[in-house]
Amino acid sequence: MTNARARRALGAATLMVALASSLLSCSGGPGTAPHAGASPTRVAPAAAPATAAATATEEPTDPSTVAPSPGPEKVRDAFAELQATYNDGCTTPGNCAYFLNRVLDNLGGLDAAMKADPQGPAHFEQPLAWIAGLRRELGGDSSFENLKKHQDRLTGVRDRINAWMQGHPEDYR
Repeated sequence: MTNARARRALGAATLMVALASSLLSCSGGPGTAPHAGASPTRVAPAAAPATAAATATEEPTDPSTVAPSPGPEKVRDAFAELQATYNDGCTTPGNCAYFLNRVLDNLGGLDAAMKADPQGPAHFEQPLAWIAGLRRELGGDSSFENLKKHQDRLTGVRDRINAWMQGHPEDYR
């Protein structure tokens, strides 16, 4: 590689890092949240060419300095994901397995969010009981065949929770 090509490659990588940094600084500061449809921004791929030599000699990150995971999502967010399943269904054979697993996963996320909510699990006693009953009925088997067999129960729990939440708008607004 000639010196001119090497300088251009390094210049392009440096420009990418600078642009990515600018975009991140303009997209919001601490305390601001991205809009609901935003995906997480990843700078590492753009920065990798310029920092490859530096990262090879660095020490591993001290676990005590790593930010803790955010934990369960909020009830309103988990409920919104569950409500989004109303736009889907078992209308096509290839989509049915995806749909049933999605409803089951969303119910699991809502379960975790309700249990972690500051109001406590007692506030969500009925929805949590419906989810627990569904889990007992499924017996830990999340295969497509078992979910298809319990499809009415699965969507029924989703619908009961939806009706319950509509009566508790303070929990999702």
